Amino acid sequence: MTEMTFDPNDIAHIVWDWNGTLLDDNHANLAAVNAVCASFGREPVELDHWRTVFRRPLIPCYEELLGRTFAEGEWARAEKLYDEGYLRHLPTCELTDGVPDVLHDWSADGRTQSLLSMASHDHLVPLVAERGLTPHFTRIDGRRYDTEHDSKAEHLVHHLRGLDIDPAKVVLIGDIDDDARAAREAGAHSILVATGLMAPERLVATGSPVVESPVAAVRALRGL
Repeated sequence: MTEMTFDPNDIAHIVWDWNGTLLDDNHANLAAVNAVCASFGREPVELDHWRTVFRRPLIPCYEELLGRTFAEGEWARAEKLYDEGYLRHLPTCELTDGVPDVLHDWSADGRTQSLLSMASHDHLVPLVAERGLTPHFTRIDGRRYDTEHDSKAEHLVHHLRGLDIDPAKVVLIGDIDDDARAAREAGAHSILVATGLMAPERLVATGSPVVESPVAAVRALRGL
């Protein structure tokens, strides 16, 4: 783990990310990306390469990947291809190692947790329920609207207002640099896990603590 940048004793609440953090879905993401690549005439990519490219906003990210800009209507086609490819592989996605036990461990300390994802809200809520995780969270929010910068930051501000909690007592645990950015802009803290769609060196560059897994993140917060 890289150095903790805040006092874990000050943290009362975790906001969890979903994809790549609590849900082990890298293979589904990659298959969906390669469905887009195939349709736009690009060779398939390996996960290690995608982890060096992936970022938000998504449109310039995909334009870099494909080596071209999108014409009118093409981004909507790319989104549809991605969604269809991801949903085909979603039934094969398992929870990340240590989940849901790690959620029990955090609650056992009398502290709270919620879930915030950039997946659409209508997609997220039943998915969490199907896996029996809903009771662990005081609030669950997926993406309910689009934002200019395609970042989690505005969504996190709204999420924390809904919780009526001091951002200084919150840590967001996610898997990409936008999670760190969102926490910073909302006045919260962040820990990044190296289990998702971004290479570890890119996570370290954010200045947030980086750990190997959600289990390691909660262990650090609990002072273990």
